[in-house]
Amino acid sequence: MFGRVAEEYDRTRPGYPAAAVDWLVGATPHQVLDLGAGTGKLTAALVAAGHAVVAVDPSPQMLAILRRNIPAADAREGSAESVPLPDAAVDIVAVAQAFHWFDHASAVREIARVLKPGGRLALAWNLRDESIPWVAELSRAIGSTDALPDEVAPALRCARTYFDEFESAQFRHIQRLDRDTLLGLVISRSYVAIRPAGERDTICAAVGELFDRFAEPDGLTLPYVTHCFRATRSLP
Repeated sequence: MFGRVAEEYDRTRPGYPAAAVDWLVGATPHQVLDLGAGTGKLTAALVAAGHAVVAVDPSPQMLAILRRNIPAADAREGSAESVPLPDAAVDIVAVAQAFHWFDHASAVREIARVLKPGGRLALAWNLRDESIPWVAELSRAIGSTDALPDEVAPALRCARTYFDEFESAQFRHIQRLDRDTLLGLVISRSYVAIRPAGERDTICAAVGELFDRFAEPDGLTLPYVTHCFRATRSLP
């Protein structure tokens, strides 16, 4: 789905705040699997924090960008349902913006398999802060509110087969956008990318008009709330 907009995705999607990354995986260097890594938005933060990272994604287009941008990561093509790692290979499995796409029963079983005893599952989603009026208007123009996907709650329940109760935390951060970057960000969203070209053009026109109304001379500041969850692999 995202392969055809991989360059836009990498150019326009926000990263993750350092405080969120520290909360998810800790400050001590670990062996980390970034599962559903995409173009490496979380991978980059993990590598910068000193972790040894294996980045797995099913999209060759996304992985090509990740390899180009983050050569220190070990990038491998694969899926959450068939992880290309041996048993007990990593300390932490991190998933950013992707867990809701997985086949949860299969993925949770695989995640538990590749984790060392007592290892951690760490999940994150960046969501636009729609308490800000112009951000709420942006969501209406796109045609989708930015909330935790409906699949998240049942996925977390499924994960409890192998993991302790999840802890949660939220972290705020911002992204500075010019007009072109905002339009690219919109195009990179799955619910926009799958629409016919004419519908995408209509959405982009509405978003461009919104930018023209609300932007300051140096662009817009788009606020996010990063929703984080972590749980420890239950011991047999």
